[in-house]
This record gives sequence, structure tokens and C-alpha cells, in this order.
Amino acid sequence: MKCLFLIAFIHLLLQCTGKPLSGDDSYRKISEDVKREIAGYSDIAKAIINLAVYGNAQNRSYERLAVFADTVGPRLSGSKNLDLAIKYMFSALQEEGLENVHLEPVKVPHWERGEEFALMLAPRSHSISILGLGSSVPTPPEGITAEVLVVSSFDELYKRTEEAKGKIVVYNQPYISYGETVRYRAQGAVEAAKAGAVASLIRSITPFSINSPHTGWQYYQSNVPKIPTACISVEDAEMMARISSQGTKIIVKLKMGAKTYPDANSFNNVAEIVGSKYPDQVVLVSGHLDSWDVGQGAMDDGGGAFISWEALSLIKDLGLRPKRTLRLVLWTGEEQGGVGAEQYYQLHKGNISNFDIVMESDEGTFMPTGLGFTGSDKARGIMKEIMQLLQPINVTAIYESGGGTDIDYWVKDGVPGASLRVDRNKYFWFHHSQGDTMTVQDPSQMNLCAAVWTVVSYVIADMEERLPR
Repeated sequence: MKCLFLIAFIHLLLQCTGKPLSGDDSYRKISEDVKREIAGYSDIAKAIINLAVYGNAQNRSYERLAVFADTVGPRLSGSKNLDLAIKYMFSALQEEGLENVHLEPVKVPHWERGEEFALMLAPRSHSISILGLGSSVPTPPEGITAEVLVVSSFDELYKRTEEAKGKIVVYNQPYISYGETVRYRAQGAVEAAKAGAVASLIRSITPFSINSPHTGWQYYQSNVPKIPTACISVEDAEMMARISSQGTKIIVKLKMGAKTYPDANSFNNVAEIVGSKYPDQVVLVSGHLDSWDVGQGAMDDGGGAFISWEALSLIKDLGLRPKRTLRLVLWTGEEQGGVGAEQYYQLHKGNISNFDIVMESDEGTFMPTGLGFTGSDKARGIMKEIMQLLQPINVTAIYESGGGTDIDYWVKDGVPGASLRVDRNKYFWFHHSQGDTMTVQDPSQMNLCAAVWTVVSYVIADMEERLPR
């Protein structure tokens, strides 16, 4: 009898606190109710879509981003530009009248590339386009002049280790996918150094190039000598591979003035619409404010940051206040491995039970195709119903895996995670390169992305029951 009373009490308590009901029977019992509840948001979803895509907010996220990107420019971790960007957004979020606008302190890496160039001296004189990789050490002031060893894979390097000593290793690895090929950028310097190389030049991690090198972070190992490392264009990597295959010696002079400074002070930007019924429960939408020091960081991740801001703006414009708190976080230090997000997680993980879902947009804001989602099967079923509200713009798909660099800390601890999915066929054409500018962005596509992001985040924040874990 006491056991039955306890079960009944817990059941009632969970209903009152907006927490998910447990047990298959309970879920089956409420699933039809939840379906009807979600369907009841149809008019609100249409209002959001109309405002974002056709109404007064049309093109707003694009126009805001254009002013920001053109005014502030690229925003490398530890830079003055990143400081300016954070202050800019702090003022903008305050001026809009969002709630609890504040900055949360973070320590971030501070690396600067300095002057850099590479020149092929033999078999002919040719200027090689390069972008030093994040955390690279510099060359000596006079530079490094050495013969080149071209390899197409780590396996080839291992087989030719004896040839690599004292040389500049050039990787001409084929592009398979970003996830698979990026290990050459991340580990290329370490593997070359193990073989005794004096520097490494890595074919940019991109399927397409117009002589455009792409930068990114790379990682040294404490027990391996640190050698200078940079990315080169696809064209130059393939050219040197062809020359090498003919048995012709290649000599390159490399000069890099990179510097690493002590970690710098930075901030995550935070703003909210406080929940009306369960203010301690949080639906988090996010993108990262930092970028690399080339281009404008408009695509990576200006678009994701600004549609996340737009989600709160649209909800505020419509006079809506969800039951749970909708929290915007603009991360810092993402490009260095999610540094700002990791420190945010450490600061807030004590309240992990209050996080209903964490959402991150960091794959571009091209034509949206759906939502990546990580969570329980029950939660996935609810998300599928929510996505049906986006039928007016034909964006209803749910994909596997809703993680991302800045939210994976939460997802690994069981918090449901969602990421915006878009047609990113050209994303890695511009990624981490001088080509990442506002020219890449399309206002109509950003409108659609903002509509998806807003409908999903609002409905999750306003539903009576939380997403089951």
C-alpha cells in the first residue's frame, strides 16, 4: 500500500514540475495527448514562419549579420576583434530588451599567425599560398629552407620515414569527407615530426579550391618535437605531388612568425526570455561568436549565432513567453576545441537536470533540410511531431546525431541535443578560408533557418511535459 501511494505521489509530483513521466505505459498514455498538444501549436508555428520568412522580420538575421561582419570582421580567439564582437553583441541584446543579458568569463587560447610565406625555389620559383595552422610554432627568424617529401597518406609517411628526416613533409591526401580527412590537419605536424621532418605543409581540407588555403586548429604532443605547420592550397599540393612523381627535387623556403601568448580573458554572451511557469528549466539555443582570422566568419559561425539570436527576437516580437526559459548562448573559443563551451558546462553542470534540450547551429545557414537529434526514442518521437509543424516550408526531417562541439558536453551526459541540418554541399568550399564572407550568405535561406530554429525551440520550451530522457 505504501509502495502504491509512493508511486502515485511521484507521478503527481512529476506532472506538477513539468518533468517527463517514466515507464512505457505512462508514455503510451500521454503520447496521443502530446500529439494533440503539439498539433495545437500549428497557428503559432505559422505565425513564426510568416514573420520570419514573409513578414516584417524578413531578412533581419541576414541584415544584422552583415552589419556585424562588415563592422567587426574576423574574430580569432584572444584577439581585439573578438573582444569588440562580444561587446557589440552585449549591447545589441540589451538594446533589444532581452532578459538577463550578461557575460560569463572564460579563458581562451591566444595565438597569432604573424607574417608568413612559402616559396618554392626549385625546380622553379613559385609563391605558395599558405595559412599557418592554429597553435603552430614559428620558424627561426631566417626561415626554413629544405627539400620536400610529398606523401599521400600517413601510411606512406610511415613507409618512407627514413626519407623524411630533415625535410618538409607535404601531405597531398585526397579529400574523402571532412570528418575523415581533417585528421591530417590535426595530426600532420606530429606525425611528420616523429619521422624527423623540420616542417609540414598540409593540403587544405576542402573538396574544392580556387588556390585558397584553409586554416584550422592543430594539436602537438608533449613528447614530440614541435615543428611549424601550415595548410596549402589543393592546387599547390597536387602540383608538388606531380613534380615529385617525376623524380624531380623540390626545395621550399618557409617562414612563419606565429606567436602563442598566455590565455586571454574572454566571455560567453548570454540572454534569455524567462519562462512563465518553469523558469528554472532551460531550452538552450546557440552558435559560436569567434571565428578564424581570415574572411569574415560570416558562415562559420556568424549565421548560426545570428539565427539563434533571431529565435528570441521572433518570439519577443510575437509577444510570446514560453513556460520554460529560452536561453541564448553565443560561445567563445569554439575553434580551439569548444573552450568557452567546456567552461560553461563546468560552471552549470550542477544544474544539468534543468536543461531540457541544448541546440547548436554550426554547419552553415544554407537551405535547411531538417534537424539532427540525439536523445531517447521517446524524445525522438516527440521531435518528429514538432517537425511536422514546419510542413509549410517543407522542412520536416529528423536525422541521427544532434551533437556539436559546443553542446557535446551536455549530450554525453544525457541531455537531448539538436543541430540544424542544411544543404551544406558548398560549406567546406569556404570553411576556415578567406572565402568565408557575407557573399556566401543568402538572406532567404537564413529566414528559413531562423523559422525552423524558432518553431522547434519555442514548442519544446512551451510544452507542458519535458522531453523524456
